[in-house]
Amino acid sequence: MNGRRERRTFGSLDAAKEEARMAALNIQRGMSSDNDLRPQDRESLRVAQTMLAPLGLPLVAVVEEYLQCRRKLGEVPLLTAVDDFTARSRSFEPGVIVPRVVEELLQLKRQDRINAHYLKLLEGNLRQFGRSFPGEISKVTGAMIDAWLRRGGHSMVTRNNWLKRVKELFGFAKRRGYLPRQEPTAAESLKRGKQADTDVGIFTPEQMERLMQAAPHDLIAVLAIGGFAGLRGAEIARLSWSAVDLGRKIIELRAGQAKTASRRIVPIADNLATWLAKIDRNGPVVPDAGVFLKARKLAKSLGLAWPHNALRHSYISYRIAVVQSAAQVALEAGNSPAIIFKHYRELVTKEAADKWFGILPENPR
Repeated sequence: MNGRRERRTFGSLDAAKEEARMAALNIQRGMSSDNDLRPQDRESLRVAQTMLAPLGLPLVAVVEEYLQCRRKLGEVPLLTAVDDFTARSRSFEPGVIVPRVVEELLQLKRQDRINAHYLKLLEGNLRQFGRSFPGEISKVTGAMIDAWLRRGGHSMVTRNNWLKRVKELFGFAKRRGYLPRQEPTAAESLKRGKQADTDVGIFTPEQMERLMQAAPHDLIAVLAIGGFAGLRGAEIARLSWSAVDLGRKIIELRAGQAKTASRRIVPIADNLATWLAKIDRNGPVVPDAGVFLKARKLAKSLGLAWPHNALRHSYISYRIAVVQSAAQVALEAGNSPAIIFKHYRELVTKEAADKWFGILPENPR
């Protein structure tokens, strides 16, 4: 009683038992001051149990979970973290898996009628990404994407191209509401790798002449436009013959056809005009993407290696030897003067350039 033990005596055993029974009942009901709970503690316990009753959760489990949250959050109040999570989760549709986003993006690209060659590359890269990450796109991290890009020991150029397409996928998911709109995506945090300087591989005039003379009818346009006008393979694939004006001796690349997304006028050299005059010029310049592989097979059959971007690199190298202006060649090739000056200047002689642009059909029409 009042913090002190009190010894009581009774005149009979029955009276002592009755007192003990009443004390036990009071303890069981939480009403005795002899137990460990103060009256205000007992009241708090009752209130807490009443509040938890609709959830069916025991008080001990709730306290344990709260303590775990506080340890992880540190100084951040639990309610603040919950409010932040709720606002974030409501800003996007959770549970959307990567393969679904891939197919929706590809469907949109088909509707926009993008270049078939680029669509094929996009399909291959993104479907492979979807197979590697079949779960929710919101749970794919930057570290996971980086590890995927590094698999197989591919070149930095290849990895940068893959990263560009993965970023396109994540940007699309964000616009569709599959990722939080207020936050950068996992792909956005990744930077392009620095590509090491490499030697520019080109054909000699003698090698190019062997290629051109051996080329079947359906390869002449690809080889001639690539080697004597310097268009990229993807630009040739998007080109129609209506953009090739032999009278004015220009090729007009519209903004949607050029890699740089800006209109470009490319001059047609005299020998290119002669080669193009040999062939029919209706519809698309490249009827199917298989001609690019066929051109490489032709080179292989002639015992010629095909360096990366060999036709375009050859054109730029020989063209700058003729005009002696990095700015002019950059404008024609859709590149920067700095790149032209750094990689292509003084690779070939003026005499070799004259031979290159002097390659003509054996029987010109």
